[in-house]
Amino acid sequence: MSKNTVTAKKINGIEAYFKHIFGLMAGAVGVTALTVFIMIVSGAWTSLLSANGGLSATYYVITFGGLILAIWTQARIFSMKPSTAGWLLFLYSVLIGFGLTPMILASNGLSILLAIIIATIMFICMSLFGYKTVKDLSFLGICLFMGMIGLIIVGLVSLFLPLGPTFSTIVCLIGVLIFALFSAYDMQTLKNAYKYVNNETQSKQLAVLGALHMYISFIAMFEYLLGLMNRE
Repeated sequence: MSKNTVTAKKINGIEAYFKHIFGLMAGAVGVTALTVFIMIVSGAWTSLLSANGGLSATYYVITFGGLILAIWTQARIFSMKPSTAGWLLFLYSVLIGFGLTPMILASNGLSILLAIIIATIMFICMSLFGYKTVKDLSFLGICLFMGMIGLIIVGLVSLFLPLGPTFSTIVCLIGVLIFALFSAYDMQTLKNAYKYVNNETQSKQLAVLGALHMYISFIAMFEYLLGLMNRE
């Protein structure tokens, strides 16, 4: 087999790999949007609110359940069938749809549209940067992970102690920055990881994991951008 043939196969392989990743991610985003739509149209969103107008226990169970599901899926993904991992991704996207519904209801249509557009542009630009750059972005890993943990802790604290508008704005800006950088970091990591794929099953498992990571980054950017716009 010639060197050109091997190179062509690698190029075709990685193209199919990334098509799989972004196909799954797009499907997950679509499922989330459909879930929000169904929740609003059916009136089921009322189950996410308590009698005093705050968020209900159901909302918190779904939110924390989604977080646990995402962590468990990432930890176990290489020991399960790709189809099972795919279904877990879509289950997670449904739970995210439930969690997003109150925020969507509290926002106006223009803010939602702008948040989607800006998040999409940022996601595409940062993903392309991560794919094309020759600079090693691995140094960002621990910093971004610690930043994400910090955002989760702040989110938990805000459930009991209301944050001031200035602090909330700063948190949203940091959140957008962290997940924009995550898009680039994950893209480069997924590109490099493909070199070590030994078979089709591993490729599909890694594609689902990549779709989950990219989906989380996109949705998080959208949420933080929408949070910024709701404070204007």
